[in-house]
Amino acid sequence: MEERVYQSYLRILKDELVPALGCTEPIALAYGAAIARKVFGTLPEHMDVFCSGNIIKNVKSVTVPNSGGMRGIEAAAVLGAVGGCPEKKLEVLEGVTNKDQEITRELLKKHFCTCHLEEGVENLYIRVEMTGDGHLVKVVLSEKHTRVERVEKDGEILFSCGKEETVEKKEDERALLNVKDILTFAQEVKMEDIEEVIGRQVEMNTAISEEGLKNHYGAEVGRTLLAAYGDDIKVRAKAKAAAGSDARMNGCAMPVVINSGSGNQGMTCSLPVIEYAKELKVSKEKMYRALAVSNLVAIHQKKYIGSLSAYCGAVSAACGAGAAITWLYGGDYEAVSRTITNTIANMGGVVCDGAKSSCAAKIASSVDAAIMAYMLENADHCFKPGEGLVQDDVEDTIRNMGYVGRVGMKSTDVTILKLMIAQEKEADAK
Repeated sequence: MEERVYQSYLRILKDELVPALGCTEPIALAYGAAIARKVFGTLPEHMDVFCSGNIIKNVKSVTVPNSGGMRGIEAAAVLGAVGGCPEKKLEVLEGVTNKDQEITRELLKKHFCTCHLEEGVENLYIRVEMTGDGHLVKVVLSEKHTRVERVEKDGEILFSCGKEETVEKKEDERALLNVKDILTFAQEVKMEDIEEVIGRQVEMNTAISEEGLKNHYGAEVGRTLLAAYGDDIKVRAKAKAAAGSDARMNGCAMPVVINSGSGNQGMTCSLPVIEYAKELKVSKEKMYRALAVSNLVAIHQKKYIGSLSAYCGAVSAACGAGAAITWLYGGDYEAVSRTITNTIANMGGVVCDGAKSSCAAKIASSVDAAIMAYMLENADHCFKPGEGLVQDDVEDTIRNMGYVGRVGMKSTDVTILKLMIAQEKEADAK
């Protein structure tokens, strides 16, 4: 494999597979607020948060970690301002205390924080504004959950991050991703180059999955699957991934290793593959190589779709898991491509209506589709070119579905957001 491509793939894995505490959208809000508080120097008189529709959609229904059960945009932002540690980035709320929770509840009662919908911005956009004693601090995050675009105090720009220095460079590297090279990389990568990043994903995501299976979180999708269908490998693969989401969407403070900016996607990429690797009794090295396949195939799809959209990211992540499971069974490039095609042809376009308990069910359904996709491929069945968005080449099929997710579903995203905001207003009026 060309060294330039090899090093790019390594950087992509290390950039994407990082720990996060709780759902990444409320954590991004808390992170922005924590930075603003640090710059302001004390708690301000008031805080305003301006969010893109996709941020609002993904924050309104999830429990903020280490919050004592609080939910929503204002809770995430205020808790970040009160007790967040900006240096910890996606683990910003790790050190929150009971006292911080009490202060946050009091401030919420006093309407200390106001949320606004910001239109005409990136799908991932947050602006935190703090005011008091004649001072104004602004912090802007955009395009990635921890990408600080700008920090201002009283009109003076303290920090500004140029696009050309960050996002465009990373996008250029992601343009190198393709299924054939991903499989070559997984086969050739030196274990010492991926052992730390993949090992952390295995450890953290397994731990939160076990927590979700042991205890009562949300709709208990993972626990219900095992109770209803037994512990066959196909059930375990779905249940383990769903259980991690059960816990994470409902306030569990344990960290997960994310993929494409999402903990749910990180768990969907990894936990089914780990379970199949155990079933097949493969070596740790082969499991890690399979996880490289899964993670990179998921990231490859998301580069077309974007971090946040109306397209449910669990489908892309499960598609990666299906590709890795096929590879674990000895599947070559053609077999892996057929599994990807079968998954996309079945589940492509499932809508994202925000982060919440039902994400666990969507994960289970997506993993089920990926397993079926492999079973179809193994029986020499693949959906044909010309059937819907399926093309002769798997790369064209992936590109087609990415275009639908990024462009075609924009109006879907707007419709979902309008319905959710109307629902919120009705609830507030009661």
